[in-house]
Amino acid sequence: MQSMRYWRWQALWWHHFFLLWTSIDGQTRYSIPEELKQGSVVGNLAKDLGLGLSEIFDRKLRVASEAGEQYFSVDAGKGELVVNDRIDREALCGQSASCVLPLQVVIEDPLQLFRVEVEIQDINDNSPRFPSNDITLEIAESTVVGVRFPLESAIDPDVGSNSLKSYTLSKDECFNIRVKEVAGGRKVPELILAKVLDREKKAVHKLLLTAVDGGNPVRSGTSQVSIKVLDINDNVPAFEKNLYKVSINENTEEGAMIVQTKATDMDDGQNGEIEYSFGAHTSDAVLSVFNIDQLSGTIFLKGKLDFESTSNYEIDISAKDKGIPRMEGHCTVHVDVLDVNDNAPEIILTSHPKPVREDSPNGTVVALLSARDLDSGDNGKVILQLPKKSQFALKPSFSQNYALVTRGILDRENVSEYYIEITATDSGSPPLSSKKTIPVSITDVNDNPPVFTQPSYNVYLKENGVPGSILYSVSASDLDFGENAKISYSILDSKVQDVSASSYVYINSDNGSIYSMQSFDYEKLKVFQIQVQAKDQGSPSLSSNATVHVFILDQNDNAPAVIYPSSAALGSLSHQRMPRSAKAGHLVTKVTAVDADSGHNAWISYKLAEATDASLFTVNLYTGEVRTKRAVSEQDDSSQRLLIEIRDDGEPVQSSTVTVSIMLEDGLHEPILDLRQKVAEPNKKTGRITLYLILSLASVSVLSLLTFLILAVKCIRSSRSNGSCCMRRTDCDDYKNPNRNLQIQLNTDGPIKYVEVLGGDMLSQSQSFRSCMSPMSEYSDFTLIKPSSTTDFKEVISVLDASLPDSTWTFESQQVSRKQPFILSKKI
Repeated sequence: MQSMRYWRWQALWWHHFFLLWTSIDGQTRYSIPEELKQGSVVGNLAKDLGLGLSEIFDRKLRVASEAGEQYFSVDAGKGELVVNDRIDREALCGQSASCVLPLQVVIEDPLQLFRVEVEIQDINDNSPRFPSNDITLEIAESTVVGVRFPLESAIDPDVGSNSLKSYTLSKDECFNIRVKEVAGGRKVPELILAKVLDREKKAVHKLLLTAVDGGNPVRSGTSQVSIKVLDINDNVPAFEKNLYKVSINENTEEGAMIVQTKATDMDDGQNGEIEYSFGAHTSDAVLSVFNIDQLSGTIFLKGKLDFESTSNYEIDISAKDKGIPRMEGHCTVHVDVLDVNDNAPEIILTSHPKPVREDSPNGTVVALLSARDLDSGDNGKVILQLPKKSQFALKPSFSQNYALVTRGILDRENVSEYYIEITATDSGSPPLSSKKTIPVSITDVNDNPPVFTQPSYNVYLKENGVPGSILYSVSASDLDFGENAKISYSILDSKVQDVSASSYVYINSDNGSIYSMQSFDYEKLKVFQIQVQAKDQGSPSLSSNATVHVFILDQNDNAPAVIYPSSAALGSLSHQRMPRSAKAGHLVTKVTAVDADSGHNAWISYKLAEATDASLFTVNLYTGEVRTKRAVSEQDDSSQRLLIEIRDDGEPVQSSTVTVSIMLEDGLHEPILDLRQKVAEPNKKTGRITLYLILSLASVSVLSLLTFLILAVKCIRSSRSNGSCCMRRTDCDDYKNPNRNLQIQLNTDGPIKYVEVLGGDMLSQSQSFRSCMSPMSEYSDFTLIKPSSTTDFKEVISVLDASLPDSTWTFESQQVSRKQPFILSKKI
């Protein structure tokens, strides 16, 4: 058994990410005899296709027969194409001179298609066979020498040299045999009368007709021919033509007339009356399709014609008279069946479509298919078409084979599955068409990152919460599918007050819920932000980030703390002295307290809770100033004790108390002057003061006054030259500078008692100012507590100027240090 290359084949490669398509310019062809045993080797397929043995298994090589039956298979161990089933050439190809089985060899990863042809050679495995073993003829003794009598043809399914070659006839002096070749190469035996018959000598002649083929060894078949010699009927019916040729469309309706044959007989009477019929040895295939009128010789169509199964018919027509003996004449009717476009084209899938990645490049092979049409000529030419603007295209290969390939950008998020409708149309008139829908699934590629519902989130959290409580739940979605759409959440590493953000909060990686890790204290941390990342499970994974701003809301968890009198701030009793000569409204002392909370929680009010004599003293609700309500009388105790309660405005209210002990003394000068009253002129004292002393004191006073005025003017000009911040005053507003994130909380309900200034960026706690009423002053003073080294004091002054624009802010301390509290005063 020998394999050979019918043509040299060449491969053109398109290297793609997903699949490859190889176009075959040549094909592999093998030639084997029929009736080989199962397992017989046809050829080394792997070697002839240039494949390694490992590729047969790895690339899932398979063989598909276009004939439907699996006559061949591949030995994966040796790469050989072997016979899988009995091959009978006559059953496959009938009397066709050529018998070729086309095979499609498909390998995957990348997908390739090869065409292999196996030629089936005929062996002489069939003997010639006559349709009937006995043939009977009736011949009148008056029949002239040379008259020919057609006999049944023998049938030999083999072809070529193995087919029917000749006929022989047993020896008889009255008869000879002659072989006539008709259309299609068919050999028909004819019996020739070689000598006048004499019924009286021999009434029946027995002959043996033998059909011989040309095979090696020779096969033969026989039939017994019996000839009865009849009395005289002078003339034989004669047809006008020995051969009638007619062509008819295969879609001709039943009952249509095909042809009219006509024979004449020179005899008179019954000897000249003719009856027509099909030859005695007419096949059932002819009898099932055609009918003949016995009187007129007209042949009608009684069955359906099919060009694809039988393209022509050879019909033997007999004309017999009614004489005794009956004389018979013969003619042949050759019917050619014309092809009509009565078969719609068919689309056959060679390989089933595989899922395609959405990022596959143009030209990626999706499926292999072929088209066929049982008609012939133009009726059998097929054109395949796809809908316009399709994302796919058909790439022709060989012999009506095509590859379905991608042509355009695929996006699974828009279309996850395509139903590709392919239309096959032949070139007949009118053309016939058929459609086939091929489903193609698009597999997901991780090309979409998770997207949060919003780019940033604001979370408001009360301080002193329980650790482990949920703060917020962020959510993201991913347009991809499967693992590519599974999202896990995490918090990116960042610092909050030089501490990792993971020390403050943690996030549930599955649902995006954010939980607190500790209880927050507004007084230590007012606001911070974290970066939340949503990452999918694709490869490579994609992610996106969102910012979560966490604002800590103040709770009233701090009681007011006394900062003046200093002894009271340290927890001791505050001792004050006051002259008995004090009038009503005399300023005894001033209690100053601060509250670490913010807003309403830090608004402080002062109240006289207990007093030795409540009618003698009063405490200003907002400033904490302790003054006399009336003049001191001689009856008042010299030791007075006051309990002052300091309350904030939070809910619930937090409070603290301070105890002030006041000693009433005679002849004590007032140490604290009312700064809103003009300084009283010194009392005239008697004494001797020399003129020089007076002049010296006057000179010193004038110089001191001039120096003070010059410094005051410079200070005022310096403060005004720093510029101002444009802000609007409201009853209770937060002032914010969007560029510097400067925030001022200011209460203007009644006397001002609290201002908070926050500066710097959102996470910085470096610029923070709180105010309270400065002690020992009748001005509305603001003490700015704990300025940092980076504080821009000019900006703070400008903001405060804008909030209360009626007069000028001045420093109440002679030296302002950036590391110490300082006092700003403004006349309201």
